[in-house]
Amino acid sequence: MNPLISAGRLAEVLQAADPVVLLDVRWSLRGSPGREAYAAGHLPGAVFIDLDAHLSAPPGAGGRHPLPDPERFAAEMRHAGVRRHVPVVVYDQRDGTSAARAWWLLRHHGHDRVHLLDGGYDAWVASGGSVCDAEVVPPRGDFVPAPGSLGVLDSDQVTVTARSGVLLDARATERYRGEVEPVDAVAGHIPGALSAPTADNVDGAGHFRSVDELRTRFTALGVADGVAVGVYCGSGVTAAHEILALAVAGFDAALYPGSWSHWIRDDARPVATGTSRR
Repeated sequence: MNPLISAGRLAEVLQAADPVVLLDVRWSLRGSPGREAYAAGHLPGAVFIDLDAHLSAPPGAGGRHPLPDPERFAAEMRHAGVRRHVPVVVYDQRDGTSAARAWWLLRHHGHDRVHLLDGGYDAWVASGGSVCDAEVVPPRGDFVPAPGSLGVLDSDQVTVTARSGVLLDARATERYRGEVEPVDAVAGHIPGALSAPTADNVDGAGHFRSVDELRTRFTALGVADGVAVGVYCGSGVTAAHEILALAVAGFDAALYPGSWSHWIRDDARPVATGTSRR
């Protein structure tokens, strides 16, 4: 199943009145409140989802955005109207970097009909799609969590993947090299990881690159059928975007949920800087 849906295709679905749940997941690492954007205008029928409150556990030993408790996550999804056998479309402002977190969590917890709106809210508006500013109160959903559908790595498994498979660092290249670190206390990357910035998954308009372009990108990094692939970022949010891009290209990958913010909590774990070579 293609994890992406275009604005045009979504418009057809809504025009036909086919059942679909829309989740607005606008958020920014810089702290810009997505709810304000939602209140100013959103897709008709969309429910706002707060990434920090609904898609993450409180920061702590597990990192800055630990995975939420499955039952708590499912309760939030039911409150948002998510149903087991009804397609879900998630979107954010533009490039999918925050909406992919909702895509990954729903897929991981067993929902098999989840799509991300390619190009996000901006693509919807550019295509002539209507918007509204009314708060949406959906009928209660019936989603039941069954976690385990997508791969998850702990810190020990990440080390193994870096040695015997492919470990991708989805942060900006300068953060990977340790030249800057605007968020976490330590700069650098996990030894053996390869730089694969999430920003390179999309074009200048925030649309995902083609299947062929993404396959070329990831195969150049050593990704191939039968090779174990792991992905991390700063706190496990944008890494989900990389996993979605890998899925578009036809590859499976596992998420290191705590990512760099968890890795550096243990001083015994090694830190590399510069460019990793194999």
